[in-house]
Amino acid sequence: MVDLCSCNKTFDLKVEGDIAADAIWCNRCYSNFCIEEVPISIKLKMELTEWISNYGKWIDWENEGIIPNGVALEEKHNIEGLKLTEKVQKELEGKYKVSFSPSTFAKRNANN
Repeated sequence: MVDLCSCNKTFDLKVEGDIAADAIWCNRCYSNFCIEEVPISIKLKMELTEWISNYGKWIDWENEGIIPNGVALEEKHNIEGLKLTEKVQKELEGKYKVSFSPSTFAKRNANN
């Protein structure tokens, strides 16, 4: 997994949600890694896949805004993401640095 980005080899990863992407990224070049290539347990891969499938539930795609209660939904998603990041950190301890990049779309667009 570590050699599948433009950094050639990375030990700096991040967990981040995005549309049509897996949850693990290079924190240096921002390449997205296929979850199947990440050296974590199958159970954690499934949890990350479930989490990422809920990304953007707070976004009103037609109007490019947020749905009612969108800020709270995004915050809940970020809390889950942070917990999953901690699990990834634990499984990859001593091998990779892992950080979390929360979604900020709803907060940024709450007053628009």
